[in-house]
Amino acid sequence: MLTIGQAGGTAMPGESGQRVSVERNEFALERYRYILQQIHAVNENAYRFLAIYQTLATTLVGAALTLFVGYRKWEVTPATARGGVIGILILVTMAAAFTVMLIVVGAVAWLDYRNEECDVTDEMVGPGFRKRPRPGNLLRWYETYVLLFIIVSMITMWILAESFILPAMR
Repeated sequence: MLTIGQAGGTAMPGESGQRVSVERNEFALERYRYILQQIHAVNENAYRFLAIYQTLATTLVGAALTLFVGYRKWEVTPATARGGVIGILILVTMAAAFTVMLIVVGAVAWLDYRNEECDVTDEMVGPGFRKRPRPGNLLRWYETYVLLFIIVSMITMWILAESFILPAMR
């Protein structure tokens, strides 16, 4: 049997506050689940970006090396072959820059979601339930090493090209 408060009419004393509290808790729980889902997605995206970069870099560098090895056989002038190698290296550099940008944006988004997670748990569970992320822990983030790998691989690629491949194409 429904009371007037349950049917949507005049609320029973204290019932409105309880309903708001229950709805607020349910909303907070759903928001918390969403935040955790987004944190998980941001973590997975870094691996996806690295896989895309590795695929593009491997394919393009392979094309540059193929051009280096076969340009004489194909009767391509050395200047054109050098231009092709440089163009391919620029494409790899652009892919690397785009990947680095996506990883940095993902890390910033992760920090934002983690801070929001801490806000929700501070309010719903109690202050200090979850420690806020500290950018000082940068050395523990795998994104740091992914970025270092990409940057070092780009520098190495350009040094090797400038030192060995391009001078040999004269």
